[in-house]
Formats: sequence, C-alpha cells, structure tokens
Amino acid sequence: MDLKTAARQVRENAYAPYSNFKVGAALRAENGSVYVGCNVENVAYPEGTCAEAGAIAAMIASGAHRIAEVYVIADSPDPVPPCGGCRQKLSEFAGRDVPVTLATTDGAEFRTSVGDLLPGAFDAGHMDRS
Repeated sequence: MDLKTAARQVRENAYAPYSNFKVGAALRAENGSVYVGCNVENVAYPEGTCAEAGAIAAMIASGAHRIAEVYVIADSPDPVPPCGGCRQKLSEFAGRDVPVTLATTDGAEFRTSVGDLLPGAFDAGHMDRS
C-alpha cells in the first residue's frame, strides 16, 4: 500500500472528540513495511498521542527500527507539520535526508525532510563524554 492511501485511511480512525482535528501518519521502514498511526486524544490533553508517535510505536513493536519515508495528512487549510516532540521522535529513527510529505485532505502536499523539519536535532552524539 502506498503511504498516501495508508495515512488517509488511518486518519479516519483518529479519536479526536475534543479538537475534531484528525491526523493520520504512515511511514515506510527501511525493510519496506508500512506502519500507520492516528492521533488519540484524551480529556487530559497532555496525555494524548500524536499520529506520528503511533506509527513509530507500531514500527518499533514489529521489530523494525529505521524509517525510510513519512507521510502525514490532516484536514487543514495548509499541510500541517509534526509537533516538536514528533520531529524529535522522527529524527531518532530516520536520517536527516529521509523524505517527509505533509498533506491536506484536499490534496495539497508539501515535501520536506526530517533534517529540514528539525535542524540541529539533539542526538546521541550530544551525550558522548569520551
């Protein structure tokens, strides 16, 4: 399945009773498998889960660890970028050059990369004391 279709389909499963803002994310791992996630809200707002985080969790749970491509879709006037936390999560499992497509349900798309979404990302090298 292509990422656009996968993200569009999983977006319909989002649980967003408070914001009514459904987001779907699909990613392709380096092994070729596709993983999806949708946002899951909670009445205690900080306890919700973003679509990108859900897709990453599904990938990790399956045993894959590297992202090759990302697609995120929302019903918004312009393509919506991942939140700061999800940008950091993406950078944990994807190289800076990994393509990211941000899309609207009306068909607008913006193509970027993990590195462009999070320049100067914090990584394991920052913790190296040797």
